[in-house]
Amino acid sequence: MLKKLTIAGLASVSMLVATQGFAQERGGVVNVATIGELTTLDPMTATGDLLGMVTQHFFETLYTFDKDWNVAPLLAEALPEVSADGKVHTIKLRQGIVFHDGSAMTAEDVVASLKRWLEVASRGKLVAANVDKLEAVDDYTVQVTLKQPFAPLTALLAFNNSAAVVLPSEKIAETLAEYVGTGPYMIKERKADQYLQLVRFDGYKAREGEPDGFGGARKQYLDEIRFVPVPDANTRVEGAIAGQYDYADLLPVEAFDRLNGQQKTEPLVLKSFGWPMFIMNNKEGMMTKPGLRKAVQAALNAEDMMAAAFGKPEFFALDGALYPDGYQWRSDAGIEGYNQADPEKAKTLATEAGYDGKPVRILTSRQYEFHYKMAQVAAEYLKAAGLAVQLDVVDWATLVQRRAEPALWDIFITHSPFLPDPALIAPLPSSYPGWWASEAKDKLVVALNTEMDPQKRVAIFADIQKLIYEEAPFYKVGDFNALSAKSPKLAGFTPSAWPYFWNAYIAK
Repeated sequence: MLKKLTIAGLASVSMLVATQGFAQERGGVVNVATIGELTTLDPMTATGDLLGMVTQHFFETLYTFDKDWNVAPLLAEALPEVSADGKVHTIKLRQGIVFHDGSAMTAEDVVASLKRWLEVASRGKLVAANVDKLEAVDDYTVQVTLKQPFAPLTALLAFNNSAAVVLPSEKIAETLAEYVGTGPYMIKERKADQYLQLVRFDGYKAREGEPDGFGGARKQYLDEIRFVPVPDANTRVEGAIAGQYDYADLLPVEAFDRLNGQQKTEPLVLKSFGWPMFIMNNKEGMMTKPGLRKAVQAALNAEDMMAAAFGKPEFFALDGALYPDGYQWRSDAGIEGYNQADPEKAKTLATEAGYDGKPVRILTSRQYEFHYKMAQVAAEYLKAAGLAVQLDVVDWATLVQRRAEPALWDIFITHSPFLPDPALIAPLPSSYPGWWASEAKDKLVVALNTEMDPQKRVAIFADIQKLIYEEAPFYKVGDFNALSAKSPKLAGFTPSAWPYFWNAYIAK
């Protein structure tokens, strides 16, 4: 294995990158208002859309997703070569990739990074027990040998949530001291609760061709990106209207009319954005009783919750399936358990489960205003079913911390985009807060992950969806469209579940 190269050893590469860079349109700073502060900048050790949204600008993975949600190469040269038995994945790496510290990326870095991912990342742990061997074949080839086939491997390697980002091997530690990646932007300064300042990395080597979703070329038009935590949703709205923010993320839908027709901002609606869910604590406390989880499922009125959260009917849809129309994973299996709104049935189920009158502790945050509004409506329906309710309203960073402690909550509220492979759905693994452990679930998930035939995988997922309604580990509330706001001057921006600002620029 060759020793890591330095900037001096990469003079020709740097000159080429610089030449390419100066051919681009230069200049511009964007201020991005996010829903809150991040508790970490390490995308392996935590999950969350906000974390993935921000860190994807300075950390990169071997693969990503194109505009049609197909897996596409990023730091890898191409999709992996897979052996006939589905066990050996050979990954060729792009050459000339440089980290922000000036060292060259080699297979040594990739192997070290993947080993850390397998150890510390919740989604890496899904793969870890199935990895027989992980090795560098040469400086630019990595080989992963599995004990049995694992169909969603490349999708997991592409996902920016609990992400398999590539780090310099010398910087790898249990707790990262530096955040050094290969991305088009790098960290210049972070002031807690004020901003995270990213600046263009002039050593970045973009893929050839045109942008293609998260894949293809990542063009560095902007000089600087500033992520500004703005926990109050109405403050994000007013800041966008005043022109303070070039992009304001996840706004209350009732702000649409106020944003419309403004000079310094404009509403941006992302259709079929995702689905909110109530995660029940399957590990500790009252929700470990299946009957009580079924009581919650029976009590909730999805229509009223979605209407309270999103107001206008064009912003939401009532749908119990985990994937909407148009996705190959779409199934109606089990959805008769959705939107029952039956307090009497819920009261009977709770009594049979031995409910003792203690309050159901619902953990939520107002930084996602629609979470909070759904919690308020849910509380009333649970009370109608004879259940006491305690709403614990905290900031999002605190919620992420508390949900890791099973003694502190019974239900927490979150949401997810519609993901390209169901193996990526957060509450499926027993390691995710909620800790759904089920022999039937484990058997089906193993079958889903080891089956290489796409149609058979679709049928298996339908069985998983049916089981979700039977065991009620979490509750899908519905489908929703998301509202954000952007400056009319922000050009080249493509709306996404995880907004990214490479390829974007400030139009003059």
